Amino acid sequence: MMKYTVILEPDDEGKGFTVEVPALPGCITEGDNIEDALSNAKEAIELFIETLKELGKPIPEDVPVSDIRTVEISA
Repeated sequence: MMKYTVILEPDDEGKGFTVEVPALPGCITEGDNIEDALSNAKEAIELFIETLKELGKPIPEDVPVSDIRTVEISA
């Protein structure tokens, strides 16, 4: 069993979520709600890893996101 950290972001219209997998560059999906987004992320990760295996490429380890901060700037 493998685990991957995912980042969920609300879309610009507030109607769903985009999901990115930091350990798997380019592995991005979306969903209408958090449950759908996470389900789609699981499927995307599985397909991404399956493709890596078919290409004989290494399977990346998880890259945990442990610190997210906000930086204030004057615009």
